Amino acid sequence: MLNSSAARKLSLIAPKPQRFAYSAEIVGAAAKKPRTMTTNAADSDQNYMKNAFSKYATYLNNLNDKRERVVKASRDITMNSKKVIFQVHRISKHNKDEVLQKAENDLAAVMDQYIARLVKELGGTDFWKLRRAYSPGVQEYVEAATLCNFCKTGALLNLDEINASLRTLGDPSNEPLQINVLDYLLGLADLTGELMRMAMGRISDGELEFAQKICRFVREIYRDLTLVAPKMDDPSDMKQKMDVMLQSVMKIENACFSVHVRGSEYIPFLGSEDTSFSMLGAPEIE
Repeated sequence: MLNSSAARKLSLIAPKPQRFAYSAEIVGAAAKKPRTMTTNAADSDQNYMKNAFSKYATYLNNLNDKRERVVKASRDITMNSKKVIFQVHRISKHNKDEVLQKAENDLAAVMDQYIARLVKELGGTDFWKLRRAYSPGVQEYVEAATLCNFCKTGALLNLDEINASLRTLGDPSNEPLQINVLDYLLGLADLTGELMRMAMGRISDGELEFAQKICRFVREIYRDLTLVAPKMDDPSDMKQKMDVMLQSVMKIENACFSVHVRGSEYIPFLGSEDTSFSMLGAPEIE
């Protein structure tokens, strides 16, 4: 063991605590260096965020401008498709071919002028982002196209046939605009209302067989949609139209049933051009 004098000598020889001051200077210098690097990184991140925000703001402005153009095209489609529907309602047993040909020509003009403009705006983009902007026009076009096809062929124009016609309007190198299932079904729901009005007109003109054909067709559409509507992701729009569709089905059925039950009272006179008959067999009052 060391004596007290030896321990005192060793304590005098031992290094002074100055090394702690030296270490603190090194630590301080090392601490300052990352602080400068952190400031540069923050400036770089800030510039990156500024550029990214500027690009995103430009994207939103362009998207808003495109939305305005799409809304305008959708309104034109809606207006001109309604004209086609009004044209179809002029069909009677005397002018069916002539009126239907005029309606088909007007529908083709809607496709070439207004649908083509919509396809040009939305081709090659995420067109589902602007669905709310063009959905009303698409639904009205589906309604007009299916109404013309039913009057011509008696069959339903399906979604694949409509989308196939849209592919010819856009650039083949871009992703074409395609009508989604929801807009197609909403257009079919509106179609039943127009068919109800047509059935009432055909009954008044004495075309009872055609009115019964409309009744069966509308009933099949309603039956199929009752199976599909509950499985939709966003059934709110369809639910409201399903209620209106049920009312249309009931009106057609009641009208056809009344004619079937009480037909002996007035069927011979519906649409008749003979002015010599008397109402319900009663003699004419002079």
